[in-house]
Amino acid sequence: MAEADWKVSTRAVIVVGVIYAAVGIVFAWPENHVRVWRLAAWLVSAAAFTTHIGYESFRMRTVPSRAAWRAALAVALGAFALALSATIHSLVVASTSQHRRLVLLALVIWPIMTGLPAFFVALAASAMLVRLPWGHR
Repeated sequence: MAEADWKVSTRAVIVVGVIYAAVGIVFAWPENHVRVWRLAAWLVSAAAFTTHIGYESFRMRTVPSRAAWRAALAVALGAFALALSATIHSLVVASTSQHRRLVLLALVIWPIMTGLPAFFVALAASAMLVRLPWGHR
């Protein structure tokens, strides 16, 4: 049973990570109303984040620390995919060598910069969900 749970949770991390990357890429395309699209991207990402934490807490009955770890992994995966997309884009369009170096550095920095705060927010949220009257523990 534990192996089946691991596969399902791993699949959830990958799916949510892909959602984050897709939102980051697709919502950056429109050139009009950039602020509205940026806000929409934040809202969709927040919905994916809270849904993932809820899924881990209620459906998978994951302990808060593990739920936070998995949510943070999904966020870091999405950030890595977004940085990878930016790296590929910098190779396709004309960009300076300094810009390419910075985008390559983003492959390491973005996952850490987004994953760490996501872990602590998810940990707090998961811990609060467990304490609800209908919580799993």
